[in-house]
Amino acid sequence: MHLNTRDTVLKKLLDAQENVRDYESFSKRLDDDEVANVFKEFAEESGLQAQKLQEILSKYENR
Repeated sequence: MHLNTRDTVLKKLLDAQENVRDYESFSKRLDDDEVANVFKEFAEESGLQAQKLQEILSKYENR
């Protein structure tokens, strides 16, 4: 299956959003503060990626 640019960006946006949810959830359940803090950082980084992908997707949606 070949995805066009818009579909690829959408897929990766959904992946990034899922990563945010997963890392947030894991960070709240872990008893190791060091790992929990790393997961919080990963959640923030994934959030930034999702934000950028959303901006790109918006350009395709407005065409």
